[in-house]
Amino acid sequence: MTSSFSFFKAASRWTKNHKFFLTSFGVLAGGGSSLLYALEQSIHASNDAAPLAKQKWNHRGWFDTLDHASVRRGWEIYKNVCAACHSVEYLAYRELVGVCLTEAEAKAEAAEQLIEDGPDETGAMYKRPGKLSDILPKPYPNEEAARYANNGAYPPDLTYITQARIDGENYIFSLLTGYMDPPAGVQLAENQHYNPYFPGGAIGMAQALYDEIIEYGDGTPATQSQCAKDVVTFLKWCGEPEHDTRKLFAMKAFTLLGILNLVVWYLHRHYWSVLKSRKVLQSPKSFFKK
Repeated sequence: MTSSFSFFKAASRWTKNHKFFLTSFGVLAGGGSSLLYALEQSIHASNDAAPLAKQKWNHRGWFDTLDHASVRRGWEIYKNVCAACHSVEYLAYRELVGVCLTEAEAKAEAAEQLIEDGPDETGAMYKRPGKLSDILPKPYPNEEAARYANNGAYPPDLTYITQARIDGENYIFSLLTGYMDPPAGVQLAENQHYNPYFPGGAIGMAQALYDEIIEYGDGTPATQSQCAKDVVTFLKWCGEPEHDTRKLFAMKAFTLLGILNLVVWYLHRHYWSVLKSRKVLQSPKSFFKK
């Protein structure tokens, strides 16, 4: 009996320590979250850019997938407009297959490019048609050439651009559609343009998207906002090609965990609750003397 009571005393002490630990952890987590939120808001307050235009993105729900028709149209925009200055150097042609191109289309796109390869048996480099395994070529051979061609500005790589900016999709959409004449008193240097969504307002990139700048293959009207939405969706896929697969696995995991929770509840209700509600009584000492 003594061992039984010592066990219950130890369990009681553990329960108190456990509650103290959970309370302390909750306080620290809440305080840390509040501090991070305050720091983030102070950073936003110090930004002189205009508030972003909020758009409804079809892929932002917990179980929503990317609009692959929009991804395909976004690829057309990138290829015909953005690729003149910006690279997606971490994307290979094979990754386009089944997403925005068929295998035959991807092979044809790759074959149009001449890729430097080698060395050959003489030690010289040579050019060959592109293959599915090749990454998309850069518009400039190096940073110096890119800056020289763009008046000193360096066009960033776009592979992970939606992850590199806060609220990346809305930021890029607002930037692409937000060009306007500078307000009175704002002075711009030569070859600079005014965009209120860019920090400081002065940006080296000229407006790239206009109504009917291209003709979509599926007949969708190529308005400026539609083009911006499509290219942002394409860039979202570039940065997260596993987006749809990850959400599919999450759905499977939630389903499995729901079933396991029901099993655990049943075991607790019909087995462990009986053991937990059991009472241990100490018999009088006189009983043992008899």
